[in-house]
Amino acid sequence: MKTEQETILILGATGKTGRRIVQRLKAAGRPVRLGSRGASPAFDWDDQSTWGAALDGIHAVYLSFQPDLAVPGALETIQAFTDQAVNSGVRKLVLLSGRGEIEAEQAEHVIQSSGLDWTILRASWFAQNFSEAHFLEPILQGEFVLPVGNIAEPFIDAEDIAEIAVAALTQPGHSNQLYELTGPRALTFAEAVKEIARETNRDIHFTSISAHDYRQALEQEQLPAEVIDLVLYLFTTVLDGRNTPLADGVQRALGRPARDFSDYVRRTAATGVWANKG
Repeated sequence: MKTEQETILILGATGKTGRRIVQRLKAAGRPVRLGSRGASPAFDWDDQSTWGAALDGIHAVYLSFQPDLAVPGALETIQAFTDQAVNSGVRKLVLLSGRGEIEAEQAEHVIQSSGLDWTILRASWFAQNFSEAHFLEPILQGEFVLPVGNIAEPFIDAEDIAEIAVAALTQPGHSNQLYELTGPRALTFAEAVKEIARETNRDIHFTSISAHDYRQALEQEQLPAEVIDLVLYLFTTVLDGRNTPLADGVQRALGRPARDFSDYVRRTAATGVWANKG
């Protein structure tokens, strides 16, 4: 019999990793509370008055911060939330962190210094960005333009992240562990797009442009300045080659190799999400 004290709060419950974690926990019969603005009780990172009800009776938390740990004010928010989690009786924190981001490492330190049991998932870029986020539309249009050159990234499958998160939230053996998560090989964005094009039998072009030109394009789309700044930071700083080396976090956490990008491409292509609607 599960008690209320064993309920797990999943922040970002509708996101790429969060919803996969929720699915796995529910399938295992674990009590889950969804942490999102549309949930009841609602959770909003920008409204601290929502945190208390979301944390009430919670044993463990999966902490996924939106939009990114690199945005101004994120560290202070993570500190405030962690302090409230401690005061609410939470026993375990699992943080989704980002590889190669100084700000993310500062957030990791907050979690590590909390006095709680912790696990950190320091992840590379998600493979699912090509099908569930900003990259889907250019893939569908057949013209993929980014301000990144011949830099390889070991894309991590969100399914692997979710599997590790569930293990860390529910099983012993992951206490005070930092898992650096990458796929088993690094690909350039051009190579990744080529794999998608081959699997879908579509003509998809990848073009590299300057950060200046990319900023102008985003400004023409009238995106908020803070969003543009974040996107350019991720492409010009994080994607400078620092994250190309592979890490063994998936093997350490699960005792098996990470899923390959080609596995993700085959699974995703079969859903039809990349089919040319034209």
